[in-house]
Amino acid sequence: MRINTKFPMAIHILAVAALNVDDTMPSTSELIAKSVGTNPVVVRRLSSQLKTAGLICARAGVAGLSLAKDAEEISLLDIYKAVREEDEVIFDVHQNPSEKCWVGHNIQGALETPFAEAQRALENALESYRLSDITVEIQRCSGRE
Repeated sequence: MRINTKFPMAIHILAVAALNVDDTMPSTSELIAKSVGTNPVVVRRLSSQLKTAGLICARAGVAGLSLAKDAEEISLLDIYKAVREEDEVIFDVHQNPSEKCWVGHNIQGALETPFAEAQRALENALESYRLSDITVEIQRCSGRE
C-alpha cells in the first residue's frame, strides 16, 4: 500500500516558486523536479492542476512559474483540493469484504462516520496553515531567515 505523494509534491512545487527569487534561475519544471526528486513530467502534470486551481501562473514566452496569489493567501487545503481526485478520500474501505460474514457485511457502514470525521478534521487542519507557514519554516530550518 502506497500513500499518495501528489499533495506534498504540490506543496514543494509552490514552495520553490515562492522562495526562488533568483531571476537568473527561473522556477522551471526541470529545476523544480531536481528539488522534488522526480521527473519534470510529474511536475508539469501537478503544475497544470495548480494552474487550473488559480494557485500558479505561467506566462507565454517566460520560463518558469510563479505564484498567482501571495503565499499568505494560499492555504494547504487549497493545495490539497487542487491536486486530489474528485472522489478521493483519505480512507476507503477495502474492496471485497465478505457479504456472508456479518462483520464484512457491516464494516463499511460502521466506518463511514469516523472516516468522514477524520476527513473533516484533516481539512480543518489544512485550512489553518498557509503556504507562507511552510516557506517560513523552510527558511528557518535552512538558516535563511
